[in-house]
Amino acid sequence: MKRRIPKKGIDAITLYTRTYYSLLRTTDAVQIRTLEETYTAMHSSLHAKANKQKPDMSAFIYGSLRLPHCILNTRLVVLGQSEEVLRNGGYPEVESWQPVVAQARRRRFFFDGQDTLAAYIASISDVDDIVPTLTAFQLEWNKMHDLIGLQADLARRLQELLEGTGLLGKNPVSKEIMALLEETRRVLRLSPRDWERLEQAWGGDFFALLNRLATCRKRLAVSLLAGSHIAYRRATQGWWNQVNQHVPFDLSERPTYFVSSNTHSLVNMLTGFAQRHEARLMAYLESEADPALCHEAQRIRQHEVPSNWSNFLYYVLKKYLSTAEGTDLLRERTIYETENGITRIPSQHTFDLEVQIIDLAKINSNTTAEWPGIDPRLSDLPLDVLCHSNAIILNIDYPLGFAAYHLLSRLAVNVGELRGAYILGKAATLNGRVGDVLIPNTIYDEHSRNTYLFNNVFTAKDVVPYLIYGDVLDNQRAISVRGTFLQNRQYMEGFLDAGYTGVEMESGPYLSAFYEFVRPRRYPTNEIVNLYKVPFEVGILHYASDTPMSKGKNLGAQSMSYFGMDPTYASTVAVLRRILTLETELILNKHPTD
Repeated sequence: MKRRIPKKGIDAITLYTRTYYSLLRTTDAVQIRTLEETYTAMHSSLHAKANKQKPDMSAFIYGSLRLPHCILNTRLVVLGQSEEVLRNGGYPEVESWQPVVAQARRRRFFFDGQDTLAAYIASISDVDDIVPTLTAFQLEWNKMHDLIGLQADLARRLQELLEGTGLLGKNPVSKEIMALLEETRRVLRLSPRDWERLEQAWGGDFFALLNRLATCRKRLAVSLLAGSHIAYRRATQGWWNQVNQHVPFDLSERPTYFVSSNTHSLVNMLTGFAQRHEARLMAYLESEADPALCHEAQRIRQHEVPSNWSNFLYYVLKKYLSTAEGTDLLRERTIYETENGITRIPSQHTFDLEVQIIDLAKINSNTTAEWPGIDPRLSDLPLDVLCHSNAIILNIDYPLGFAAYHLLSRLAVNVGELRGAYILGKAATLNGRVGDVLIPNTIYDEHSRNTYLFNNVFTAKDVVPYLIYGDVLDNQRAISVRGTFLQNRQYMEGFLDAGYTGVEMESGPYLSAFYEFVRPRRYPTNEIVNLYKVPFEVGILHYASDTPMSKGKNLGAQSMSYFGMDPTYASTVAVLRRILTLETELILNKHPTD
């Protein structure tokens, strides 16, 4: 079989990545400004207006959501795989710094309170994510700073009003300030909608952002303290050692179904916890005075829309548990899940990846006043026989890119019989719509340059009955890219012409790890790899969250929000039904009279 791997557009991407990797070998910090020229020449699909004078608000918001807000005061970003690496690199007390978070990226950050931000990285994918994000952020910041500076006294007036009146972090209270903000919006050439999105992204730090934009240029630098393969493997081993301390039994003695997904969908469907607290969740929703969600609840209950009520409850539960008033319910959920065979193991000192262990023998298929039962979409299965099971589901909060390879390689040597491996995650679609579910059986991996062929156990019929708003497309081809910014239109068009329709970051690295499950050597490079005969099931489902071939339609321009629950849970139903069906069939074959 002859591969048609697109070449157009890749040279500029390769030049940019080679530039920052060569510079990051230095023992000194790399100034982001030295990367701007090769970055803009790449013409990233995610940053279409990088070389324009007008701010690209989608790219800036994308970066804002993936960096902690202390980036306002940050000068240096330090990258290391572990506390030991950071200590050896001259930062001995990083974990005593202030922990900070990004809204849309799970990564462990620490801020020294002055101008240095430290980040734990799990693989080269973190470098391929952080460096372009910092470059895009700085480019757009300095565009806005320059535009403000072109207007006489605007920077001074912004600083005086925002600092002098004590409004940093507060809502505007005077017509004078409202007029100044409107003038700033026009000077920055932002539409009212873009201004609103910017304000939403920065929340209580919005005025602090405007103040810093007005008063200083951004001059970021980045330092990679260790970049060897061994450093990542050691960090992964450290992560696993912490996980293994909290596992309630010997994993090597348990048949395992491995799932890479998220931390909410599987447990929500198996516990009935949201349904148990439906009245409290609805009271919270009404007290929050969220007209859109209250209206949606009414429409679902009156059958005006076909949305699934359980999905809606799961969404409200997630929002409620993140509030102060939901703290007691969060504690109750922990106890409730533990009593029903679910163990959550959060990461504490390395990269931010939670593990969940689900003991299938403890799944309760009964329905009582205290136990609302599992999700109705699973209730037709013969779950009562699971009491004979000794298998577990090991669910990992999906990692970023090549970290998937390191993590699964580590898990492989610690678990018992692997009965199935199922990957559920987001992807960009080159020819579909947000909310579609893509089911690939061919994946090109940019890390290994391999084309992987495999038997995906899922087909459209496994998902269609549970998906309401999107389409299900099986027999697809997907690309596992190195980073979200490391794509351009020419490159994507070439893949689309070659029949590839999905773009994501984890499946290729996972398939490289699967190869090492069954072959006596490390995964190859630049080959067509046949994985049809692996001794366990492989299932991959991607739900479309982005349409990069549509102008302005990227994750900085939009959010899936509540409507992302439909493809997420339709895919989760398919995964759980596959696991539970396989396990119950194995039990019934062993215990035909039970």
